[in-house]
Amino acid sequence: MHRLDPDIRRELAHLLYSSMPLVGTISAAAVVIGTVMAWVARDPGYALISVALLLVGTFRVVKLVMFAARFDRLDHHDIIRWERLYGLGAAAFGLAVGALSARAFQIGDGPGIWMCFGLSMAFCVGIVSRVSPWIVMTSSAVLLIPTVIACLLQPEPVYRMGAAMVVLFWITLRGTSYRLTAAFTERITAQQALARQAHRDFLTGLPNRAAFITALGRCDRPVAIIAVDLDGFKLVNDRFGHQAGDELLCQVGLRLQDCLGEAGLAARFGGDEFMLLLPAAGRRAALELAQAAVTALAQPFTLAGARVEIGASAGILIADDRQAETESLLDQADRALYAAKRAGGGQWCWADEEIGIAAEWARCGEVPALAPAD
Repeated sequence: MHRLDPDIRRELAHLLYSSMPLVGTISAAAVVIGTVMAWVARDPGYALISVALLLVGTFRVVKLVMFAARFDRLDHHDIIRWERLYGLGAAAFGLAVGALSARAFQIGDGPGIWMCFGLSMAFCVGIVSRVSPWIVMTSSAVLLIPTVIACLLQPEPVYRMGAAMVVLFWITLRGTSYRLTAAFTERITAQQALARQAHRDFLTGLPNRAAFITALGRCDRPVAIIAVDLDGFKLVNDRFGHQAGDELLCQVGLRLQDCLGEAGLAARFGGDEFMLLLPAAGRRAALELAQAAVTALAQPFTLAGARVEIGASAGILIADDRQAETESLLDQADRALYAAKRAGGGQWCWADEEIGIAAEWARCGEVPALAPAD
């Protein structure tokens, strides 16, 4: 379990703690059964164990509520701690149920033995679906061991046979738990792969338009949006073919990511158009990023043994209006981009300048050229 991918482990922990109906029902049933047994048998041992069941059951329910409230803020190490906490609570509850069963054997309470047996089976069947094998095996072991020992201490051979059947049940439980965990892990992995495909560009591996819009919606304003379009990309496709053009787009994606570093997000919107997102950015930071992107893409590429030079144009928008529609923001950045391209390419343009506020141009590259490698 420690080698699980953090995202998969997070989903498994969420499944682990999505058991409020199960935990609440089994806890209430155990307390009621223990209380009835204590009242009928007038046994202080039953009463003491019933109090322990009440305390442990309450602890488990409270932790389920706390986990649900904090889940979105938990990191990987927090998830591991909460998983262990769930295991501790489940083991404590299993131990209390096991003690109740052992007490029934000790005082010869036949009806109590059957009630505890039913409660134990219900707990084991419920816990096996919680998809963490170590929790299943630990909690079921501490529950069943007292019953096995109590059976072995009985003089009748039938009880020894019963003890052997309980051990066989535990072994079967172990195999079932591991198979369920593998099935859940495979399902989560497949779901995550589909989610990545839905939000990733199939060619470059960059986030796609949908992922960019989602990220933009989560950003606090102001945020810089920079639309980037390649100058001369068609020449590459015409001369070297679409396969080389695809390789060029992949190299462009890598250069844009290098320009951003860990600060923002680069996405491919389709064709040779890319979008950069820089959270909490002012005009200076946005301009520096646009300059870096245009300059980086003006540097030579190597494709099919040839030295290829293209260029890029950029449109820059600082989005500080929280009420502005996402599509409107993207449209403004696009208009600025194509204003830069109309001015000759290899340039950048501010969105507010494009609509008429003191346009100022800055030349950053030359007309795209293709030259053979040395």
